[in-house]
Amino acid sequence: MQNNTAISQLIEAGKWVSQKGWVPATGGNFSARTSTGFVVTASGHDKGSLTQAHFLQLDHQGERLAGAVKPSAETQLHLSLYQLIPDAQCVLHTHSVAATVLSQITQEHQLDLTGYEMQKALSGFTSHLETLSIPIFDNDQDIDRLSLLVSDHHLHTPIEHGVLIRGHGLYAVGRNIDEVRRHLEALEFLFSCELERLKIIGIQAGVTK
Repeated sequence: MQNNTAISQLIEAGKWVSQKGWVPATGGNFSARTSTGFVVTASGHDKGSLTQAHFLQLDHQGERLAGAVKPSAETQLHLSLYQLIPDAQCVLHTHSVAATVLSQITQEHQLDLTGYEMQKALSGFTSHLETLSIPIFDNDQDIDRLSLLVSDHHLHTPIEHGVLIRGHGLYAVGRNIDEVRRHLEALEFLFSCELERLKIIGIQAGVTK
């Protein structure tokens, strides 16, 4: 994909994601693989009002090719996901309430979901009876160290749809812009359902005490 095409797609995705309320206060970052490497959003810009000037163009090793703006601190994690997942063409990182809270209250290092029909919106799923597992990594300001943890996990359990960073948010991946948008919307719906389910269970447990 050409850089300008990728940037245009991410600008449109940014408007959509912002309208959903998943990237408050200039949070989140987006990227797409291109013929020369990948493009990624710069740090500190409203994702609903992106322009061509808000992107960096990087090579396959993450070295800057173009763009005078400040790179996001999480650019290295985008690069790692592209290196780990050859089919990944796009990464959308969001900061929704549901993803942030669920990643905080889930003590395990993965969030397991089953029984939801919406699981079938994710590539590879054909039944609500299957278990969807999204890995969770502890948040770390050292992105290189965090990227190594993600890489180590991928060696024994390949990452398919995305990862959660504890207390931070979701990185959704896809083979094209349409797939990653579908994965993102499906995962955010599932996270919201699971959070509501846990709230109701907690209320019911309190009532029966």
